[in-house]
Amino acid sequence: MSTKARQIMTNSLKNIVVPYLREHGFKGAFPHFRRQNEDNIDLITFQFNRHGGSFVVELAVCPADGVTMSWGEKIPPNKVTAHDVNDRYRLSENPNDPDTRWFNYETAKNQEDYDLVATKVKNLLHVSDPNWIKSLF
Repeated sequence: MSTKARQIMTNSLKNIVVPYLREHGFKGAFPHFRRQNEDNIDLITFQFNRHGGSFVVELAVCPADGVTMSWGEKIPPNKVTAHDVNDRYRLSENPNDPDTRWFNYETAKNQEDYDLVATKVKNLLHVSDPNWIKSLF
C-alpha cells in the first residue's frame, strides 16, 4: 500500500472526523486528540497499520491531571495520548468481532471511497455524549 493512499486516508479523516471532534471539545493534532472533562480526560488516537491499508481508532481515559508512567515520568494533561494509558478500547463496527477493529481502506479507488471510511469512523464516535468514552471501560 502506498504512502499516497495513507495520505489520502489521513486527509479524509482530517476533513470529516477532526471537525466533528473539535465541535465536541477535542483538542490536539492528528493523530492524537484529548478532551478535558471535570474528572477525566477523554483520549482518541488514530494508529495506522505499518504495512498499510488500515488503521485503528483507540479510545482511553485518564485522570484530569494527566498520567504518571511506571518509571515516574509525568505526562501533563495537554500532552497525554491514548498510547500513554494501558487500558484502551479499539473502536469497532462490531465490538464482539476483533476483525472489525481495523478500518480498511486498501480497496479504495477514489476520494469517495476514502471519505466513506472516514464517515464510518465519525458515525461510530458518539462523542456528543461527554460520558461515552468513559462508559466503555
